Amino acid sequence: MALYPNLIKEALQTVRYPGTGKDIISMEMLEDDIRIDGSSVSFSLIFEKPTDPFIKSIVKSAETAVKLKAGQDTVVTVNVKTRQAPRPEGPQLLPDVKNIIAVASGKGGVGKSTVAANLAVALAGIGYKVGLLDADIFGPSMPKMFNTEGARPYAVDKDGRDLIVPIEQYGIKLLSIGYFVDPGQAVLWRGAMASNALKQLIADADWGELDYFIIDMPPGTSDIHLTLVQTLGLTGAVVVSTPQEVALADARKGIDMFRNEKVNVPVLGLVENMAWFTPAELPQNKYYLFGKDGCKRLAEELKVPLLGQIPIVQSICEGGDSGLPAALNPDTMTGMAFRDLAQAVAIATDARNHQLPPTSAVSTGN
Repeated sequence: MALYPNLIKEALQTVRYPGTGKDIISMEMLEDDIRIDGSSVSFSLIFEKPTDPFIKSIVKSAETAVKLKAGQDTVVTVNVKTRQAPRPEGPQLLPDVKNIIAVASGKGGVGKSTVAANLAVALAGIGYKVGLLDADIFGPSMPKMFNTEGARPYAVDKDGRDLIVPIEQYGIKLLSIGYFVDPGQAVLWRGAMASNALKQLIADADWGELDYFIIDMPPGTSDIHLTLVQTLGLTGAVVVSTPQEVALADARKGIDMFRNEKVNVPVLGLVENMAWFTPAELPQNKYYLFGKDGCKRLAEELKVPLLGQIPIVQSICEGGDSGLPAALNPDTMTGMAFRDLAQAVAIATDARNHQLPPTSAVSTGN
């Protein structure tokens, strides 16, 4: 059968784009570059974004449609182009971010998100430019902790790419999957969907210039952690635990994950949360509800710094629930504890940057 451009177009009119149900010709996805050489044909399809999830299926459908129309012996070459500039990778992913810090914990319930939120606020309070990413895809808490539950990010065009503009609160740039889903519904996603959502929050956002990019990790070790170390070169990790033995055992696993030879992310230090209880009416008293100095002993054993000890004070919980992190009040006991933690993290980060080369994103396999 003789091949000609209109035959190819007629074939491609039968290919529907799953996102709209329209055919790819009416959507103007076919570029005007059809080339025919005997029984070989080539053409280009234009997609809006390089991350379009339907690229592979559309290309396959286009090849099949042309062969059905022109004959199975036809050699079909489909070139893929995008209207949006491709997503940068490696060191160019966040070129204006100086330090990327993961705040992690071996288990849930140790106050990791509270520490991450207050660390970000305290760092901003001592003059740093700070971004905070809520990477706990299945249990996002930052919108509530920063009183931004009703916020909805928008996108802007920058250098040919549509980028999400982070929410700004208390001088911090914020993003969370919680801004994009109904806060009353559970996020029921498979691992790949969650990982892709995390990549978008990192790579498809306009984070701009930052001294510290704080990432609040999910508890434990999971696909999200793997995605993070494969996507970004982390400056270091801060591991949060309580003094309780069961929490310390999981904190040890968390540190081991970052120190794994394939991951090789420096551990900046440990934070002991809920170190003791101090009643507001008895500020000099300390009651060690979960044991005493457990993180201090673990830090000494694993030869990592103990960055801070945060007491249990009612105002910390109240601040998180009301969207006013305790670190906003640096003159209080808890505010001073988080200010000291921020300074310790800054010192540990500076020491790490002087002693070690930048961390590279790693390939750990599947």
